[in-house]
Amino acid sequence: MIETQRQLLPGSHDIEVVRAAPTGHVRAALFDFDGTVSLIRAGWQDVMIPYFVEVLAATPQAEGIETLAAVARDFVDELTGKQTIYQAMRLAEEVTRRGGAAEEPIFYKRRYMELLWEHIHERFDDLVAGRTDPDTLRVPGTMAILTGLRARGVTCYLASGTDVDCVRRECAALELTDCFDGGIGGALDDYKQFSKAMVIERILADHDLHGPELVGFGDGFVEIENTVAAGGIAVGVATDELHGAGVDAWKRNRLIGAGAHLIVPDFGEHERLLAHLFGES
Repeated sequence: MIETQRQLLPGSHDIEVVRAAPTGHVRAALFDFDGTVSLIRAGWQDVMIPYFVEVLAATPQAEGIETLAAVARDFVDELTGKQTIYQAMRLAEEVTRRGGAAEEPIFYKRRYMELLWEHIHERFDDLVAGRTDPDTLRVPGTMAILTGLRARGVTCYLASGTDVDCVRRECAALELTDCFDGGIGGALDDYKQFSKAMVIERILADHDLHGPELVGFGDGFVEIENTVAAGGIAVGVATDELHGAGVDAWKRNRLIGAGAHLIVPDFGEHERLLAHLFGES
């Protein structure tokens, strides 16, 4: 657990400065989807982890439920932001390690997706049918920050570890598709053909961008680490998804550990955040 005293950006109530970043050069922005702009899949960990624990508990050399839950939580969190298949691959490894006969990772992924759909389908159906306002299932301030970035000439990209067809469908339901003029990417059946690191590499190469000309927004370890590795500005979005706002302390610590320059609970202070990123104040 990382314990750090919060240092807020001057004039802000919520934007935490973890480490300095060379602002004022942003030309492209990369967003994660689930938990960063979308709340449709809020609570997915509470579906994946119990399912993984159930699988592990059936192995010959299984530890107690509490130990298995800690093991599952650790590797699920470590791989958050990567394609879901990587978590399923790790589950297969953990099954084998405990003397079990592991299924193919795709089996575990598909079963998890079935369980998750049971958890979220009413939420999604209400959204599509117009019974739910899209704004209630977007992280607060999402539309405003995307609008503000594009008004400044920034090209916005979306990259998710969720299957690309699902991402596009859910992005459309949230009325966000047109905001991502750079494109929308997600997990592919051939998982080796997609990663957030590959997306970042392509953005930088295609537009001859360098380091701090890219800003990355995400709530997972992977996208923050990838952005920092590329020399970009990493904004950790530590939204408490259960309540739709406020800081999730566990997420905050993980994002700081991944190298985030800034931590925000959401995009409620989008004007102040944009002013900082563009060196306007």
